[in-house]
Amino acid sequence: MTTSKVRGKAFVKPTDAQLHKMLAPLQYDVTQKNGTEPAFRNEYWDNKREGIYIDVVSGEPLFSSLDKFDSGTGWPSFTKPLVPDNIVERSDRSLIGQRTEVRSKRADSHLGHVFDDGPPPARLRYCMNSAALRFIPKEDLVKEGYGEYLKLFEK
Repeated sequence: MTTSKVRGKAFVKPTDAQLHKMLAPLQYDVTQKNGTEPAFRNEYWDNKREGIYIDVVSGEPLFSSLDKFDSGTGWPSFTKPLVPDNIVERSDRSLIGQRTEVRSKRADSHLGHVFDDGPPPARLRYCMNSAALRFIPKEDLVKEGYGEYLKLFEK
């Protein structure tokens, strides 16, 4: 059992049985079994609304729409994490070659992979699975408890 804090509150990762109940089958496969959802057939690949993306399991803030770009891959892609401390990068040799896997820090959810073929200046492409994320629109940030991120979207 993993216990830590998410947004100042104690977070205990749900048991496997609880995760099966709280997540849709694809969400469970992606976050817990390192699965990958289909390209171009996922919820957020072409989402253009302003807001943030959080871990579907823990609620950890992960990415912002301000850093999202169209990578042409069919998955939501970001140039950087919103809160770098909320992600963990690990070496992944599960397919041909080596990749860098991205996981959420507290829930240990598999999110996707980071590649070095993104736009300048950092050239990073955080290629994520929509099934591992929950989008919170800008207008709902305060209501959902993420009001501290509203200032990012003020013009």
